[in-house]
Amino acid sequence: MVECLLIVGLGNPGFEYENNRHNVGFQMIEAIAESVAPNSFKKMSQIAEISSCFFEKKKIILAKPLTFMNLSGRSVRFLIDFYKIPIDKVIIFHDDIDLPFGRVKIKKGGGNGGHNGLKSIDNLAGTDYWRVRIGVGRPAEKSMVVSYVLGNFTQEEFEKLNDIKKIISENLSILVSNDPKKLESLINS
Repeated sequence: MVECLLIVGLGNPGFEYENNRHNVGFQMIEAIAESVAPNSFKKMSQIAEISSCFFEKKKIILAKPLTFMNLSGRSVRFLIDFYKIPIDKVIIFHDDIDLPFGRVKIKKGGGNGGHNGLKSIDNLAGTDYWRVRIGVGRPAEKSMVVSYVLGNFTQEEFEKLNDIKKIISENLSILVSNDPKKLESLINS
């Protein structure tokens, strides 16, 4: 039987959110897809845009939820059930304001750190999945968090993100291994 992995990028659907800091998960998924299955995203109901491929004898499902960030758990739960994927074979890419911009942390399980997309996934699917936390930095004032994460990346930030996307795409074999944490040091070096 072929092992199946679900790799999800969190974000909000729609052109107006495309370049937002909150959509860094979508951007990472699109970069991975471009390297293994270009132009292959298809809508799966109103649940997610998905792309699938075989990579190193594993079936990889790449997904961008269409349920908006705060309801991401609905999409993830549906995809887990539909493809019969264990929660420990799920990798979630998401933004993290508690990490400096461009810093990446990868871990399995843990808390949601106040991230509403992760809260939704934790509530509907469990917590024992891999998290790829992409640092987007934090605004000076706590009251500015929403406008900050829904704001667009600067040109300089886009360039740094392109470096991260390239490293992830070129090292997909590490990401889909049994220990994707090994990818962290390559990205942060």
